[in-house]
Parts: sequence; structure tokens; C-alpha cells
Amino acid sequence: MTMADQPRTAEEDDVLGEPVAVYAAGGLPWRIRSGELEVLLIHRPRYDDWSWPKGKQDRGETMPECAAREVREEIGLGEPFGVPLPATSYHVAAGLKVVHYWAVKVPPGAAVRPDGSEVDSVHWCGVEEAAALLTNPTDVLPLRWLAECHRRGELDTIPLILLRHAKAKPRGSWTKAEGDRTLAASGVRQAAAVARLLTVWRPKRVVTSPWRRCVDTVQPYIAASKGSVKVRLNEKLTEAAHRRRPEKSAAIVGKLFDRRTSGLICTHRPVLPTLIKAFAERCEPGIESELPAEDPYLAAGEMLVFHVTVEGTPQVVAVEQVKPFED
Repeated sequence: MTMADQPRTAEEDDVLGEPVAVYAAGGLPWRIRSGELEVLLIHRPRYDDWSWPKGKQDRGETMPECAAREVREEIGLGEPFGVPLPATSYHVAAGLKVVHYWAVKVPPGAAVRPDGSEVDSVHWCGVEEAAALLTNPTDVLPLRWLAECHRRGELDTIPLILLRHAKAKPRGSWTKAEGDRTLAASGVRQAAAVARLLTVWRPKRVVTSPWRRCVDTVQPYIAASKGSVKVRLNEKLTEAAHRRRPEKSAAIVGKLFDRRTSGLICTHRPVLPTLIKAFAERCEPGIESELPAEDPYLAAGEMLVFHVTVEGTPQVVAVEQVKPFED
């Protein structure tokens, strides 16, 4: 199942020619109980309806950040996000509303706590019961997609993220060693935005080029993790090492797959095509066509989030290309 198969996800300013008045985002919490897929519905007393945890996008946040914040605020769940699900659209008083969704795995023992205001109760149930209970018919679309992902063994995933370092000071004006080139002032702000965005997927392992502009890009996320993230500086991710032995750079991707834990690679623009090719070789058929194929591949601070299956041979079943919010 490829991202290209999804209904339009409405990152554009209009859907089918109609301007979008309201953007929102949320998650579909799920678990496996007695071998069966269950999802979590929320009850909102203000509307007396059954829905998914979701809410309007705030200024200064991306769609994934909005979804993570709303899930955390409404039901107290802070688990890493999984595969993206189809966006829905419907009309409200302000006009057309578009809601983006992600799957959110709820592990055993994780607490789900309604906030008591926006949400007064929650209900775990099977897919068919959920489809019957959902008040807004459009909410069934991401549910059906989630159930199909489960049927295909593509719902339980971990994220592997490829990140281009934030904007650095111009190469032409730098007179010191290339590995010491620092981030520009805008790059420092980008790095902070990257850290906020990474909390959506919370990679547990960071592998980065030791050159300063890469290290400074991931440092805010590492600092915020308070020791919960493993960090490795890998010389093979530098521009110089890549020029000499690109196959050594590519091998880092395979090693990350073999570890079967969420991870992040931070590197430089000239290294990106080699690493993207290594990821493409591990994609489910059709997914590789969604990957950037032309220089510069990713903008400064931009990332590719590869969703990799947990069971069986690790395989990319969905990919997202995401930019941090820039003020």
C-alpha cells in the first residue's frame, strides 16, 4: 500500500478547487487485544458525538505536531506516531475543514486519560463497532485504511528518519575547516523547529555526521530527550568520506534497518542521493516513486520519515516528506 494510493491529503490551499478554511489533525489510537484490532473512540460532550482525538492547527506548528499535541491534550497519550492515514474533508460554519490523521499504537500499560473537558469518556472497540458509532461519516475513511494496513501486516511500524542538516553559513564565505562550518542564525532556529517535529516520532537512536552543522542540527532534540536517545557520530556520513567510499555511507542505512529500532540519520546534501537509494531498495513496490529524485532532494532541515514494518523482513510501507515550521 503506497502513499500514492491515498485520497488527496490537502496540504494545498484548496481541495478540488475549494479554499480550505480550517486545518486540523489527530490520531487513531489502536491496539491488539486477544488477537483482534481495536481502536479508541472519544466522546465529546460539547457535540455529544463519537470521534477521534483531533483539533485545529495552532500557529507555529506543522500538521504532525498538531496531531500529536491534540492526542496528548485530549487523552494524555504521548506515544510515537505510526503510518499516515487519509485526510478527511467536510464543511463547517467557517467553510471547508480538512483533518489529517496518523495511526498511534497504544502499547500494553499505556495510560489513556480523557481530559474531562473536551473529552469526557473513551471507548475501545472493534473496527465494525467503531464504524457504526462514529458520528461523522467521513471519520470512517481513516478507520478503513487503518484496518487494511493491519490486514496487510503494515500497521505495526517504526520510523527511520533521514534528515538534511539545517541551514549553514555560506560555504563561500567560510575560511576555516569545512567540518567546523556552523549553522546560520536561521539554521539555529530551524534546528529548534526540527527538535519539536522529531518528538512526533521520537527516534531512539541518532546517527549523525560529526561535522558541526549536522551535530548542531540534532543537538536540540538530543538535549530535550534527557539521555533517552543513543547518539553516534559516524565519519562515513561526512561529505569527504562519502566522496571516497559512497558504499560505506549507504551501509549505514542497512545497519539501522537491522537494529529494528526507531532511528534518525543526519547528513549533508551531497550524501542524500546515496542514502535515499539505499532506502528505496528496502521499499515496498511503488513507495520508491514517492521519494525525491532531483537535487537538492531535501531542503535544509527537511526530513523523510520512512515507516518500516516490525514483523518479518523490515520493509518501508509508507513515507512522509516533512519540513519543520519556519517563522
